Amino acid sequence: MPGDACMWIEVAPGMAVHHLSNIALKKTNVRMGEQVVERAFGSMELHYRNQSEVLAAGDAVLQQLDITMESRLRCKIAWNEIIRAITPDHATLINRQLRKGSMLLPGKSMFILEVEPAGYIVYAANEAEKAAHVTLVDVKPFGNFGRLTMMGSEAEAEAAQHAAVAAIEQLNQRAAVHP
Repeated sequence: MPGDACMWIEVAPGMAVHHLSNIALKKTNVRMGEQVVERAFGSMELHYRNQSEVLAAGDAVLQQLDITMESRLRCKIAWNEIIRAITPDHATLINRQLRKGSMLLPGKSMFILEVEPAGYIVYAANEAEKAAHVTLVDVKPFGNFGRLTMMGSEAEAEAAQHAAVAAIEQLNQRAAVHP
């Protein structure tokens, strides 16, 4: 929801997300925007207009798991690239794929990023959008890897790339566990 604070939570095994969703929803006023359950991982998006409610939901989940924020997995960047001046054929094929964002336009530069664990891609995308005038083409924040596709001018794609990578590096400074 526009203007709401949000939090993505990813857990293993996937079915555990149901129990954690139940706790977060019952202990706070947050709303759930998305939930994906796979065998290996489960993820959920929680949001609310008041950031303190979202933080309280995260605290409730951490307390249930008996862990701290710092004990989370570090994020590994698996792929990070800018493809400049996308051809019409390439843009058409990407636009045919099942995705939730905008269409990729020929001639624009495409920034692609893949991270593990998948949920971190949401934070990277948010920071990239704040730092550069780019268009979100697609984001997949679940599964083994999170994937992000953005487009813009070459300079804007580079600014988005820089912001996304810096965001991941900043998060990793406070995470103790390697994937």
